[in-house]
Amino acid sequence: MKRTLLQLLFYATVAVVQAQEVSNPIWSSSWPDPTVWRGEDGNYYSICTGLRRTLVSKDLFNWDVVNRSVVNGEAREEMRQTARYFWAPDVVTINGQRLLYITLYNSAKDSSIGVLKEVSHNNFEFHGVITRSTENGILDTIDPEVVVDNKSGRVWLFFGSIGKIHRVELTRDGLSLKKRAKYTHVAGLSKKESRSRARVFEGCYLYRRNGYWYMFVSAGWYNDHTYKLLVGRSRKLTGIFRDREGRALTDGFATPVITSEKGDFFYGPGHCGEIFTIDNRNYIFYHCHNQGVKPQQRPLMLQELMWDSYGWPYVEGGKPQ
Repeated sequence: MKRTLLQLLFYATVAVVQAQEVSNPIWSSSWPDPTVWRGEDGNYYSICTGLRRTLVSKDLFNWDVVNRSVVNGEAREEMRQTARYFWAPDVVTINGQRLLYITLYNSAKDSSIGVLKEVSHNNFEFHGVITRSTENGILDTIDPEVVVDNKSGRVWLFFGSIGKIHRVELTRDGLSLKKRAKYTHVAGLSKKESRSRARVFEGCYLYRRNGYWYMFVSAGWYNDHTYKLLVGRSRKLTGIFRDREGRALTDGFATPVITSEKGDFFYGPGHCGEIFTIDNRNYIFYHCHNQGVKPQQRPLMLQELMWDSYGWPYVEGGKPQ
């Protein structure tokens, strides 16, 4: 079959994309707690804890920095009225409206989750606080992950860390708690129950595949080799998430996906961002320390995520590469 010049150029471009290999870290400067989304212009964008700068990419593999925040100065000042630190953003589109959920942090006892609305391209304005630890009684009301149930259309906020991961329902526009919404413990133990933090989960991310909802979580101390990425799954967002052996995530069990050991060049992988599909291959974002940077820095990583015959995710070798 003959192909036009335009078709040939298209297939050549696809071949180049398919041939690309991931060279980690894909962003060598610290980029903790990443979130990634695709804009209407076809580019991919990423922001991280601090909301200081923005990364942009045409292909997920190669990134440039834009020295401008997606949060304008007025929004930042409004958030400053609630907290000193802005952690772990989560960018989600609900009913055509792009929203940015953010941790507003002072302390474990004084932490909140706020939401911002995109009013123009990559320009978000502060809408308000959704939930506060001082009101819900949950230590570390942090690390928001908002998802829409594909069957019911209900909107859920997942969040938490040393006070356990909880789920609570939001209004259909994602801008506030649903009236009389209840908080439900869905994963992890408290810091009192697991002082090593091996079974304290945080930074959860939900991904739907082949009839399952997968909950990716991180556990351990964020700044050393004990930090790792784990997973459990459930048929329903409101169901019980279990690990590969059938144990409940509410009991602090989960299946390892990416781990590290003492002496590894890359160590402490965790707090994953979104999963994207390129040419039928899945890629997952996360942050990770490496021996070449200061201990508190966490560069951005991208790794191919594969699935075994039982539907469980894994990466080649089980470690950052």
